[in-house]
Amino acid sequence: MSAIPKHKLTIEQYIEFDKNNEGRWEYFAGDVFDMAGGSINHNRISRNLVARLEQKLEGRSCEVFTEGMRLKVPKALPYRYADAVVACGELQTETLQGQVMLVNPLLIVEVLSPTSEGYDHGLKFTAYQSIPSFREYLLVAQDRPLITHYLRQDDGQWLRRDIEGMESSVLLVTLGCELHFSDIYRLVEFPPTDSHANKIEAV
Repeated sequence: MSAIPKHKLTIEQYIEFDKNNEGRWEYFAGDVFDMAGGSINHNRISRNLVARLEQKLEGRSCEVFTEGMRLKVPKALPYRYADAVVACGELQTETLQGQVMLVNPLLIVEVLSPTSEGYDHGLKFTAYQSIPSFREYLLVAQDRPLITHYLRQDDGQWLRRDIEGMESSVLLVTLGCELHFSDIYRLVEFPPTDSHANKIEAV
């Protein structure tokens, strides 16, 4: 993530900047950050997730949105971008300076990168929790088959589960469907592990 421009912006100035620049730009305390995911693996995983979610939810009153959808986040105004989002039932949106924001996401998905991993696990997740409809969160690694799954409990606490391995699957409780890692990571090429790299060097 790189901050552009260098000077501080008001929320109103940021929205105008976001309107007039390609990509995804997020705003924090006057700074603007480039959130575009540029790696091949990132794009493959995002594409696979959206395609599989659309297939699983076909015929239901749920809709899958890609990375261009703005999410209204009460604790991180004006809005944030995610890699994939699912909303069910009647779609609720608000418009701010001509920018349409989704108000009622149920599931939010982030594909992790080295520069965004800490942010997606920490500050962004904390901010997302202020969305009343938000119930389920997936953090998808792109360097190995690993997904962190968060599920909001009735008492407001979040239950975390780390799932690893290409033979694994993740159950989306709020959507009543299951995603298999073999589908999520289709065509993804993982970097060699340290042990594998050492074996190659030894040979």
